[in-house]
Parts: sequence; structure tokens; C-alpha cells
Amino acid sequence: MIREKDIDALIETLETQHDINKEGLVTLLALENPSKLYQAADRVRKKYVGDEVHLRGLIEFSNYCSNTCFYCGLRGPNRTIKRYRMEPEEIIQCAKYGASAGLKTIVLQSGEDKYFKITTLCKIVEEIKKMDMAVTLSIGELSTKDYAELKKAGADRYLLRIETTNKELYQKLHPGMSYENRVRCLIDLRELGYEVGTGSLIGLPGQTLEMLAKDLMFFKKIDADMLGMGPFIPCENTPLENEKGGDVETVLKMMALARLLMPDINMPATTALGVKDKLGYIKGLQCGANVIMPNIGIDEYKKLYKLYPGKVPDNPSETVNSLENIKKLILSQNRTIGKDKGYRKKY
Repeated sequence: MIREKDIDALIETLETQHDINKEGLVTLLALENPSKLYQAADRVRKKYVGDEVHLRGLIEFSNYCSNTCFYCGLRGPNRTIKRYRMEPEEIIQCAKYGASAGLKTIVLQSGEDKYFKITTLCKIVEEIKKMDMAVTLSIGELSTKDYAELKKAGADRYLLRIETTNKELYQKLHPGMSYENRVRCLIDLRELGYEVGTGSLIGLPGQTLEMLAKDLMFFKKIDADMLGMGPFIPCENTPLENEKGGDVETVLKMMALARLLMPDINMPATTALGVKDKLGYIKGLQCGANVIMPNIGIDEYKKLYKLYPGKVPDNPSETVNSLENIKKLILSQNRTIGKDKGYRKKY
């Protein structure tokens, strides 16, 4: 049984030195009462990134996907969902709404849909940049050349979650995909000057606390600028539909540890966290998060972007990540809404 004072010492080391070994991370991930860990993460968040919560307007512009990831409702073989692609004009209209609502970043997200030409995507990025907003892309694995073209067009950030850094588990859950290529993409993005976002899906079948600790060490090693971590939520018509799903407490511990290890990163309280727990966003903000991504897409399409159940209720205006709900929630936590584009400010 590890003693209380040893736990306190581990947390203090993390808070002051922002580093700890794998065994220490596993010990803290196993805590039954992580309140001191959360408090330390909250202090570090306040010290390094302040009280601002940056809002990133999310536009899910296509739910087509060529991949077959076992956990995802958008997987190519899922024939039960209606597919859609937004027209470039529709994407621009949503971005204009975001700008008028005071947002400073647009996140363009899709399944791995090879339909859109890079020239088309570059034009969309250029149009959004004219609105004085930062652009984050989350459109999967591309060639180095394509990433370079999009960067040249003005894309600022790129989100590519690795979901697990355990190669064996990665290959098992992503048939036909390559772990090495995923890592190659992250390295390319870093070298091309993007702010790089990645993250883990927490609670996957076969995942261990040791694997999660190694995820955190990998994120620190590649110097990730953004980390998105959420609970695995089983989705019908996928190979993992009958699995248990992720635990909110483990997600919060991962977020707290990430904040302590990488004090100045941008870290969202993810939509999945808000779906899994009705207080998920608030808990995330209390454990180190400083970003939320409200969905500013078109209601009829929001309903079709079915990554996991519960993401969009029958009435999309009631969704957990609608802009007005989120603004109220942030202010209720004595936090402020970010006024700038919210780039990572390295200490």
C-alpha cells in the first residue's frame, strides 16, 4: 500500500518539475481519491494559461470515412447511417456565423473522406482566414505534400488523435491502418510548423494504466501543443458495441496529469466527456482544461455525425456543446471567455 505522503511527494514533483517516471504516472492513475491531483492540475492551469477558456467553433463537414476503426460510428462499413458532405459555401456560412458570434478559431473536422480535393480545402481555409480566425484541421492522415499545401493556405493547427500509443492495441483497433504512418503524420505536422494536437481514447478494451502512462510520455516527448482526451463510448453497429466503455474518472486523471506534465498546452474538455457525464465539461475545466469546442454546424448535419450515441439529441439546440450553453457554463465557473486566437504560449 503506497503511503499518503508518497502520493503527496509525487504530486508535488509533478507540480514543480513537470516530470515524473512511468511508475509514478501509473500510481497516480490508480488513485482512488484523486482530489489532490485535480487541485494541483487546476493550480498549474491557472498559473500557466490563466482563467480564459478558448472557444473553438467546430464544423463537421463530412461523415464519409474510408477507415474501419472498431470504435467509431462513422467507420466505412457502417451502412446504417446516412452520409453527407457539406458544400464549400455551407462551410463558409457556418464559419461566418462563428465569426459573428465572436469565435476566434474554426475547427474543420471530417471522417477520412478522400472526396475533397486539396485545392478545394485550401480555398476554404483561405476564405476563413480572411475572417481573422485561426483554422484547425482534423481530417486524418494525408501526405506530407498535402499537409504543406494546407499550411501554405493558412491552416494553423492540426488535430490527429493517435487514440493509443500501444502499437499492438492500435493495430488491433485500426485494421488496414499503420501505427508508423500515424506517427509519421504527427512528426510531419510538427516539422511543417503546425500547432499539433493529438490525444487518447480512454477505456478501450485491452487498454491498461501502463499504456495510458506511456501515452502521456509520448505526448510530452513529441511536445504536443493540444491534447484531446475523452471516454470511449460504445457505438451500435461497430465491433465494440457491446463493450463496457470508458470511465470519466480515468479521463479526468489523464487530463490532470497531462496539465501537470505539459503546463502550457491547450486542452479541451471534450464533447464525449460532456455526453458521458452531465457535469463533464465542468469537471474537465476543474482538472486542467482551458478549451471547449462548441458545434456551430448545420443542425441537419449535426444529427448525422454519429461518432457515438448521445452525441446529438433529437433537438440539436439542446446539445451539450451548443454555443450559448457553453458560454453560460464557463461564466458559472468564474472563468472568462478567451478573446484572442488562443495559440499555445510556451513558457
